[in-house]
Amino acid sequence: MFNINDIKNGITFIYEDNVYQVLEFLHVKPGKGAAFVKAKLRNLRTGSTVEKTFNTSIKLEKAMIEKQNMQYLYNNGDVYNFMNMQTYEQIELSKDQLGDSSKFLKEGINVDISFYNGELIGLILPDKIEYEVEKTEPAVKGNTTNNAMKDAYMENGLMVRVPLFIEQGEHILVSTKDGKYDSRA
Repeated sequence: MFNINDIKNGITFIYEDNVYQVLEFLHVKPGKGAAFVKAKLRNLRTGSTVEKTFNTSIKLEKAMIEKQNMQYLYNNGDVYNFMNMQTYEQIELSKDQLGDSSKFLKEGINVDISFYNGELIGLILPDKIEYEVEKTEPAVKGNTTNNAMKDAYMENGLMVRVPLFIEQGEHILVSTKDGKYDSRA
């Protein structure tokens, strides 16, 4: 248990039978009345973001989140297979459990998988992932407008808009935050 006054960004706790992570918080001391804490929270089970206001006298239960570094092996339809690199134990996760993260997965990539009391909470991808451009159209001479982009298909089927100078077979970095081209690898 901890007092709401000891709140910090990134801390995880249990509130109303849900597991939350603090994204932002603000201690408010109005001229009249009691102080309170406004917090922007992410529900780790659903992924939704909510804003809550807490009285400063409230105590919350800390949630112990376990992170395991795992390697993505392969998928079989909508089932994705991961292996713990220390114990060589394998787990299967469905596409529904992974959500949008599944489109960034490629064989051999290391990810962190979060668990709370054995329940899958989420998948944490690296900020940027290197892909090989498998298919893209060649640049058209004279098409040099500002920030000209073209479609490129990665080795795992992901489509990314890339600059005209990127060719088939090149390795590029793609941001997992927004799915956009970052740079050449």
